[in-house]
Amino acid sequence: MRKRAVFALFGTVAALAGFATPGAYGDEPQTDVRISDVTFDGGKNIVVGLESRTITVSGTFTHPSGIQDADFVLWRGPDGANPYEIYDDRIVSNEYHSHADCVASSATTSTCSQTFSLEPDWRYSGTALTNAHAGTWKVSVQGVANDDSWTQSASYTTTRLQRASELTVNAGPEPVAKGKTLTVTGRLTRADWNNLEYFGYTKQPVKLQFRKAGTTAYTTVKTVYTSSTGTLTTTLPASEDGYWRWNFAGTSTTPAVKAKGDFVDVR
Repeated sequence: MRKRAVFALFGTVAALAGFATPGAYGDEPQTDVRISDVTFDGGKNIVVGLESRTITVSGTFTHPSGIQDADFVLWRGPDGANPYEIYDDRIVSNEYHSHADCVASSATTSTCSQTFSLEPDWRYSGTALTNAHAGTWKVSVQGVANDDSWTQSASYTTTRLQRASELTVNAGPEPVAKGKTLTVTGRLTRADWNNLEYFGYTKQPVKLQFRKAGTTAYTTVKTVYTSSTGTLTTTLPASEDGYWRWNFAGTSTTPAVKAKGDFVDVR
C-alpha cells in the first residue's frame, strides 16, 4: 500500500515530532515512524515579494524497515480539523500528486523534502497568493515506512507566510550646523499580493536610531508611527556626526526591516 492509499484510507495528512500521540485529527498511536527536524526554508519565515518564490521543506524520518515516502502541507483551521477538507486555506507542495524526494542516510533513516511554489500573480502557475494568505500557518507532515507503517499529526509546527517589506531613510540637510534642525524622513512599504505593487504600511511604530561616527552600535532615539501612506518624518537638533536609520520590528504578516544608515556631517 503506497502513501496515497494511506491517505484514502485515513482521510488526512499530518505531522509529528517523534512518536504519534493521540489528540489531533488523524493521530495514530500504533505507528512508529519517527519524524524530526522539519523546517521550511531553512527554519526562517517564508517571505514573498511580488515575484514567484520556491521554497523547500525537509525533515528526517526513521523506521526499522526504512522510509518509503513523506508529505508536507501548509494549512489553517481549527484544532482537530482535517487539512484535506480545508481547501481555501491549504497550500500543497509541487509534488503533492507524486512522491517526496527521500534520500537514505542509513537503512532506517531518510531525509525527505518537497518544494512549494508561491506566486502572488494568479496568471502563472503555483499557489496564487492574496493578502489574506499572510499570517501564521500550521505545518502537517506524514511519514510512511517501507512496511506501510505511518505516522501523522495535523499540526507538527507552525510557520509564518509574510509580505516582503522595504524601508528607506533620508536625513538632512547635509551638512548641517551643530544645533540646527535635522529632519529625518523615510517610508515603510510592503508587498501587496492583490495588486502586485508595494504600498505604504500604515500606523506602524518604527524606531529612529543613531550611530555615532566611529562606533558600531545603534541606539534608539525615538519611536515614530507611519502615516496613512507609510511615510515617516521627525525633527531633532543636530549634535554630532553619525548615521541615522529607521528600524521596523515587523508583525505576524510582515517581516522586520532596517533601513541602511544615512550619514550626516555636523559642522
